[in-house]
Amino acid sequence: MTPKQADQFFARLAAANPEPKSELEHSDPYTLLVAVVLSAQATDAGVNKATRPLFATVNTPAAMVELGEERLAEAIRTIGLYKTKAKNVIALSRLLLERHGGRVPRDREALEALPGVGRKTANVVLNVAFGEPTVAVDTHCFRVANRTGLAPGKTPLEVELGLLKVIAPRWLNHAHHWLILHGRYVCKARKPDCPTCRVADLCGFNGKEGL
Repeated sequence: MTPKQADQFFARLAAANPEPKSELEHSDPYTLLVAVVLSAQATDAGVNKATRPLFATVNTPAAMVELGEERLAEAIRTIGLYKTKAKNVIALSRLLLERHGGRVPRDREALEALPGVGRKTANVVLNVAFGEPTVAVDTHCFRVANRTGLAPGKTPLEVELGLLKVIAPRWLNHAHHWLILHGRYVCKARKPDCPTCRVADLCGFNGKEGL
């Protein structure tokens, strides 16, 4: 997709949803970080169901460390890979206290040094918590970028770098949210809803249905 087409692509998504938000419930950078770590291979709805009662009383690194791995695992046991995630959340909370004064760092390298935090998670935190123009490539974003021809790539990093080249600066703050929501509700994995798609005429997908 050319930069001009990409500009039209995001202009239409922006017109429909000017201020897209993360569907993960959080109140600050720390609860966002925890929620994103928990969301790996899980749905946002499933994470929210588990974190809603958890974050009501445990919403700081100190409180999380005090809660402990065993009780955290019990609180999030409805989420996939909950034992590993509980271990990571306790470990990253401890490191936030030891290295960053209990605050979530506004730095990619520091974020990626935390247990359970990869590039995608760091990008989400930098974008949502701190307003950095990063693009977090999850499965929805990866699928939409490849299927539409917006920024094809074989790996999430390749797609991310391609998106950063083709997306105009004015769209970057919300770009990954638009792509995620579009992939979740319209450009779905099994059967894309092409007849309702706002960007179907810009899309390079050969298997469009209902058009």
